[in-house]
Amino acid sequence: MSKYLVIVESPAKAKTINRFLGKDFVVKASMGHVRDLPEKDLGIDVEKHFQPKYVPIKTRAKVIAELQAAAKDAERIYLAPDPDREGEAIAWHLMALLKKAVPEENFLRVTYNEITEKAIRSALEHPSKIDLKRVDSQQARRVLDRLVGYKVSPLLWRRIRGATSAGRVQSVALRLVCEREAAIENFKPEEFWLFGAKVRKQVEPLDPFEIRLAKINDGKADIKSGEQAKAIQGDLEGRSLRVAAIIKREIAKRAPPPFITSSLQQAGSSVYGLSPAITMKIAQKLYEGVDLPGGEHVGLITYMRTDSFAVAREAQEACRELIAKTFGVEFLPDRPPVFKSRASAQEAHECIRPTHVHRTPDSVASMLPPDELKLYRLIWQRFVASQMAAAKIAQRTAEIEAPPPAGKTSTYLFRATASEVTFPGYMKVTGVLEEREKKGGKEGEEEPEVERLPPLTEGELLNLLEWLTQQKFTQPPPRYTEASLVKALEENGVGRPSTYASIIATLLNRHYVGKEKRALAPTPVGRQTNDFLVKHLDTLFDVKFTAGMEEKLDEIEEGKVEWHGMMDEFYKQLLIWLDAAKTHGVEPEKAKKILQLFHHVKAWTPGTTRGKRTYSDEEFVKSVREQLEEGKPVSDRQWSALQRMACLYMEAVPELKAAAEELGLTAELVAAAQPLPPASPATLRKLELLKAVTFGEPRKFGKRTFDDKKFFESLRKQAEGGRGLSEKQIAVLDRMLNKYAEQIPNFAALSQELGVGAQAVTVSPAEAAEAEKLIGWFRAVKTWREPVQRGRRTWDDKVFFESLARQFGERKQLSPRQLAALKKMIKKYVEQLPEEAQTLMPPPKRAATEQMEPQP
Repeated sequence: MSKYLVIVESPAKAKTINRFLGKDFVVKASMGHVRDLPEKDLGIDVEKHFQPKYVPIKTRAKVIAELQAAAKDAERIYLAPDPDREGEAIAWHLMALLKKAVPEENFLRVTYNEITEKAIRSALEHPSKIDLKRVDSQQARRVLDRLVGYKVSPLLWRRIRGATSAGRVQSVALRLVCEREAAIENFKPEEFWLFGAKVRKQVEPLDPFEIRLAKINDGKADIKSGEQAKAIQGDLEGRSLRVAAIIKREIAKRAPPPFITSSLQQAGSSVYGLSPAITMKIAQKLYEGVDLPGGEHVGLITYMRTDSFAVAREAQEACRELIAKTFGVEFLPDRPPVFKSRASAQEAHECIRPTHVHRTPDSVASMLPPDELKLYRLIWQRFVASQMAAAKIAQRTAEIEAPPPAGKTSTYLFRATASEVTFPGYMKVTGVLEEREKKGGKEGEEEPEVERLPPLTEGELLNLLEWLTQQKFTQPPPRYTEASLVKALEENGVGRPSTYASIIATLLNRHYVGKEKRALAPTPVGRQTNDFLVKHLDTLFDVKFTAGMEEKLDEIEEGKVEWHGMMDEFYKQLLIWLDAAKTHGVEPEKAKKILQLFHHVKAWTPGTTRGKRTYSDEEFVKSVREQLEEGKPVSDRQWSALQRMACLYMEAVPELKAAAEELGLTAELVAAAQPLPPASPATLRKLELLKAVTFGEPRKFGKRTFDDKKFFESLRKQAEGGRGLSEKQIAVLDRMLNKYAEQIPNFAALSQELGVGAQAVTVSPAEAAEAEKLIGWFRAVKTWREPVQRGRRTWDDKVFFESLARQFGERKQLSPRQLAALKKMIKKYVEQLPEEAQTLMPPPKRAATEQMEPQP
């Protein structure tokens, strides 16, 4: 029987740590969080200081039972989740579930930044108690995210088709992407010209080199047009070119700091094209442990969710020893370098570095898969480079003048710069020279880099070979890539290291953002969602406001702010913003006037029953009137409904028509009341095409039955009766034509003629290709899970997939929600799917991700 129970988050980590400890220890994995807010309820008592109502996570039931059984036999429990806010919260929730088996004083918190035997044993020898301030900070973040998602998401569902959720941080990231796209679209390029010359010495060596015009009359050479460039060239004709000065300087280029989470994600993307989510998955494997020769199983890197550049002294000393032995003592700086972290960084953490720097990438190459080796090499090189001496670069700039001849006063100064690495320093490891050395200078800069400058002396005359002119235009800002968006989030203080990857994955999975090559572009539904949120809830999703909230969460962790008070202040403001959003565009006085005039209605339209609900105009007007009397505002949806009802009763109530004119609503009401025109020839032709089609069998979803044939007959009768179809009805008619396209001769030509194809396309080619790939994968599934009954509904994965496959076969596309649902199923059937499927799995629920909150 084991005396001590150690609980970590993942099975891989448990396997590694278990090898370090003796028979007195048993190591178990919690699989991340074990408790959370309920899925289908707000789960927060706002009246009682925002008390969260935590419930065990259903999918963790077996894990919880195993942990409870192990706890009964333990004298002491070591809580060893990751050393961050989420890890601290997991430890706190574990203690809440297990404290009936073990007294609270026998729960100990242990943290470590690397999974090595020495680090684990040291952590167990120096345990502490759970940091409740850090737990409070995590709870505040979770409650904030739940309130925002739960309260704002329903506003989107009702107004924007395809919108799935809003998130406190996710929506700010979407805003950055949309604002960048708008800046690109609104950008107006401006013309400018580069002017220079190809010259050479009059004596050996005669190799030509280029110079660039830098100054005109002691001012910047700002050339806006070709005419101006021609005038300058004309003014320079016949002038001599003389070396005015040689400027020499030595530049010391310091090594970059070791990786933190954000910079590792950026490097993974820019160097290897890995998404932040994939980079973090690979880093997780390197952290949790790999098998090495001799049966050793050890973590190769330190904890990968960090914003601190700190390095343990022991690791720094080992690295300096390696540098001196491998490269020579001249590559060591006099003192170990110190890199300044952001003010909000958790200095108890370290940077991301190798656990043993002497374990070089080449020494583990045969034991690591290619992607893991690539990332380990990147981390190892960056860490070793960060501890090395600065590179020394000798830079030589030649200033060439064109003295004015007699009768002219204008002066021109040209420049050319060459750089040479005189001591590689840290570049000995990275093998990466500066961008200006690789590219020969930044586009448009005054002092372009040239490969080499010949030896020059002041006063020396140069021969002109040719004048060089080049037309240029200013360029719009580039679209964000995943790497640059992570950088923007970090620079703006939005989100934290553990959330960057999940934020971007959420935007992609919910189809708010799409990828074009490696660039991120907002989808139509993403732009509509952002436009709505910025218009109605601008401050809530403002970059600076969100960054300010992150700072408050940090202050809670530091004990400077009490989280319940912070939540109370935020929630009061949130309700004000939400009320304003719901009543946006509503004019209360006009609403009151129309409600008063409804008193003149003598005969109300009979109520209609749909399912268990009855819809009555009279009762609706009564409820809105009572709402106003209680001092509650009219929502924009209620205002729209009142306008529609005014149209229906306008002829029966003359006072209502007169009031409409008085209130300036006539145009709106008349437009809404206008009967649909007769069906157009194109619509009648579409109906004619479907007459000969053999319709599919009716399909039942829940309590509703969808019968294509019955629906078609209703549309046909409506059109033949002289009543036109609404826009929604025409859209459904077009979808039916695409669905049964194979039964319609010459459909491709007819669809173009009738405009069916343009209306049918609702997803991008990339999304359609992704859907086709997913459908292909799931066709290989042989064993499906048994159907699950939840309330009155049955959830059957096989039936659901078959319906999606049938739809894709008919339409060649799936909706964003259907694609997201199919991706969710990957986790259930990953063992039966190709290995590539793992890259599309949703991010684990452990991190403080913002998930779509259920509608109340």
